[in-house]
Amino acid sequence: MSAVWTNWSGGQECRPTATVRPLDDSGVSAVVRRAAERGQAVRPVGSGHSFSAIAVTDGVHVDLSAFSGITGIGGRPSGPTVRVRAGTTLARLHDELADRGLALAAPLELAAPTVGGALAVGMHGSGPAVGSLSAAVVGLRLVDGRGRLRDVAAADLDAARTSLGALGVVLEAELAVVPAGRVRVTREPRPVEEVLDEDFWTAHPVVEAAVFPSASTALTRWLEPRPDHAEDDDGEDDEDEPERTVGVTVAGATGRTALGGATLVERALPRLVPRFNRAVSRLARTVTATGPMHRVLSSPPAVRFEQTEWALPRAAMAAGTRELLAALADDHLEVGLPVRLRVGPPETGWLHPAHDRPTGWVAVRVPRGTDHAPVLERAWRVLRDHGGRPHWASRSDWTAADTAASYPRLPDFRRVRDDYDPDRVFATPALDAVLGD
Repeated sequence: MSAVWTNWSGGQECRPTATVRPLDDSGVSAVVRRAAERGQAVRPVGSGHSFSAIAVTDGVHVDLSAFSGITGIGGRPSGPTVRVRAGTTLARLHDELADRGLALAAPLELAAPTVGGALAVGMHGSGPAVGSLSAAVVGLRLVDGRGRLRDVAAADLDAARTSLGALGVVLEAELAVVPAGRVRVTREPRPVEEVLDEDFWTAHPVVEAAVFPSASTALTRWLEPRPDHAEDDDGEDDEDEPERTVGVTVAGATGRTALGGATLVERALPRLVPRFNRAVSRLARTVTATGPMHRVLSSPPAVRFEQTEWALPRAAMAAGTRELLAALADDHLEVGLPVRLRVGPPETGWLHPAHDRPTGWVAVRVPRGTDHAPVLERAWRVLRDHGGRPHWASRSDWTAADTAASYPRLPDFRRVRDDYDPDRVFATPALDAVLGD
């Protein structure tokens, strides 16, 4: 048996039969064929940043850390592309793209997740026209359930771009990218009701908000393109300002301290959480920074937590958020971490939670070490009632019946799955729970 595997939050664990680290494509094929012969499940495992049980198995974990880096630069009529191996962390991808004068069109702030993991669950940023990383996929190479190396056919790409790992072990992705540029990021407190107005979400290309329960002020963040060699507000060239080009998160440096404080208060004196939240939101100040997008966005989480995130129809986000905040207050569920709000365009991926509709993302987080179940379960009920679909990486009570009712292309996905994994080598109890057989 392999050692116990635990995800980032500590809320999911398993003891796989084996954890293998193949060094090349043929090694992955051999692992899958051998596991299939033995009747073992196979799950690729990355950084463990999913809160759901998507990587949990008593079968074989495939560690793709040897599959790292950009392998080629290309181009299509729509623009430049890169080929990147699936075990590449987002931090390395950002750096290697920047070295080539390129960047992702979708800003992603987490550094640790791998490309393969981010694609499997539909990892996203926030902006009215900012798609997920999955939306950037123009090609995929994987090992299917019979150990065959396959380039995903164009007709199957919308099944594979967000597949929960159900079609195979992704080895390499071809991603559409854009020329790199500098951006100005602003973090600013705004009234909650202003944040819930649609005009707020259409005013900037990249925009998000964090709403502290019981507070009337939200913390917001938005990005705007900035010409190279532009001067900062003080009239000086800001190209070489390292302290100001790292990690202006939605909470900022002060906010990171506040989130740590909120965690301590929620654990020790939960009745003081509303007062603490109101104080934090009142003390927030406007902060700006300029630099490459991946640098001004990148910031490790301040605390470890459990999360549920739901993709609501964009028009339902404001009402869903209001009802959620009211429900938490009515049930005396003291939540110290802010509710995170983001938006995104319709996605073409058949199983992407934003499939075929403009989306408002609502995420509820509870610090590790506290009783997360009452808060998350209350959020599930409220957000489901507003037409929500859960993010595949987050905790939820979603079932295969829910998926069938909410994803119109599920029959097409199952047809592709029957082709790529007819014997269900990549199936697990967690996948069966949300996809069925």
